[in-house]
Amino acid sequence: MSFDFSGRGALVTGATSGIGLAIATGFAAAGARVTALGLGPPAVPAEGVEFLEGDVTDPEVVPAVVAGLERLDAVVCCAGIIRRDDEHDPETFARVLDVNLTGTMRTLAASHERLREAGGAAVATASMLSFVGGPRVPGYAASKAGVVALVKSLAVAWAPDVRVNAIAPGWIATPLTAALREPGGAGDTILARTPMARWGVPEDLIGPALFLCSDHARFVTGAVLPIDGGYLAA
Repeated sequence: MSFDFSGRGALVTGATSGIGLAIATGFAAAGARVTALGLGPPAVPAEGVEFLEGDVTDPEVVPAVVAGLERLDAVVCCAGIIRRDDEHDPETFARVLDVNLTGTMRTLAASHERLREAGGAAVATASMLSFVGGPRVPGYAASKAGVVALVKSLAVAWAPDVRVNAIAPGWIATPLTAALREPGGAGDTILARTPMARWGVPEDLIGPALFLCSDHARFVTGAVLPIDGGYLAA
């Protein structure tokens, strides 16, 4: 199975590092015209990707970006933050939800009409913590559980014109998990429960995201695809 997005436009948020950057690069390699939105410069250059700086918590940012696009066939929402232990504070909790959940809704709502015109698809980023508790990250876990409910709700509301799905990454080696991979972190415990016996890498998310946005998934909507090396099954 190959993916050809030639002539199509894609928007990826949270795309200056980690999963978002990998997915943006993957769309560009598949021929899409890619706009990547994030905070600060990209961690590494990406050929064929136009990087724009913007915050998904600003209600004016994504609508302005979408209005400037020639066409929009695919949207992938990867903007997210995590504040371990601090999320028990209600203000920090609210900030995490504003980025991870409300930021996803802002992005999807701003993109809906353009996606409808193109018969396009959207992918949000959930997490394995959409399904299990996160004692150190109640805000992150709540936001990702909310993403799952949001995706299912919009999939029903926007069918049959726009498909809406989610990827649910497991333990992926990104800046958000750097502390866990340090000596004395939870890395050994994580690997012991992961049947694939390794950390995921951002590139592991490219194929699933492109699949869900492609014509190969034309009858898939409201789905949440775990990409966790078998962690949830263990």
